[in-house]
Amino acid sequence: MARALVVGAGLTGGVCAALLGRETPRPAHLTVWEEAAAPGGRMCTACSPHAPGSTVDLGAQYITRSPQWAGPHARFYDELLALGLLEPLTSPIEGMVVKEGECNFVAPQGVSSIIKHYLKESGADVCFGHRVTRVDLRDDRWEVSTETGRPERFDLVVLTMPAPRILQLQGDVANLISECQRRQLESVSYSSRYALGLFYEAGTKIDVPWAGQYITSNPCIRFISIDNKKRNIGHKRCCQLPRPADPSRQAFPRVWRGRVYPVQLRRLHHFGLVRRGSFKEAYLAPVSLSST
Repeated sequence: MARALVVGAGLTGGVCAALLGRETPRPAHLTVWEEAAAPGGRMCTACSPHAPGSTVDLGAQYITRSPQWAGPHARFYDELLALGLLEPLTSPIEGMVVKEGECNFVAPQGVSSIIKHYLKESGADVCFGHRVTRVDLRDDRWEVSTETGRPERFDLVVLTMPAPRILQLQGDVANLISECQRRQLESVSYSSRYALGLFYEAGTKIDVPWAGQYITSNPCIRFISIDNKKRNIGHKRCCQLPRPADPSRQAFPRVWRGRVYPVQLRRLHHFGLVRRGSFKEAYLAPVSLSST
């Protein structure tokens, strides 16, 4: 049986794995390797350490369907909408610019639920903590090495990691990239951001008229989102922690500040940078921006 490897468990890797599972003409053993501890990539969703059911989007805040891709990608949107993994974005996002023919969607279960759906559908063996460092050609098969573990051989390898990571790969794969392809990969630019998720007790109210807001008056903060409001779901399903029966024995502070996650984003006008929290709290959060 042929062995196929998809490197990267972001949206591209997830969709690629699903398509390989659907359309491969002969039986194949499919594997996905991801260097992070969870799927998602730039469509990351994090859970509260105290209440796994409380989640916050730390990557893309919503998905924009542009007119030129509405037709070619219709089957993907139709499938995700039918499964309830996507819903039209109806909550107000202040400062959002919608071009003619565009349609925006949110993921009620968090944006990473879309990647998880495709990975599950693919039937692939998904392995996390696998950072690929080298790809060599050995006896007409691809030998793939990681930072840890023994090299493994595959008949097909698909690289879906960011362009700079592809250019850092060692081995025969570096010699197979043409000068034209190298220039194209080098021309891809990324801008690094930090995302902060804030989780609140159930019943906490944030009295603002919007579900998200683009910020133009602050040099550090780009976007603020109230995730349960943005996703059109109830307070208990997102971004809030259960109220303890005895507040005096509460094991965590009233406002829990999530870890700061670095997120690399392209097309920044389509994505948010600060995830979940009140307007006041988000401005107090240590969010730093840098470019690469």
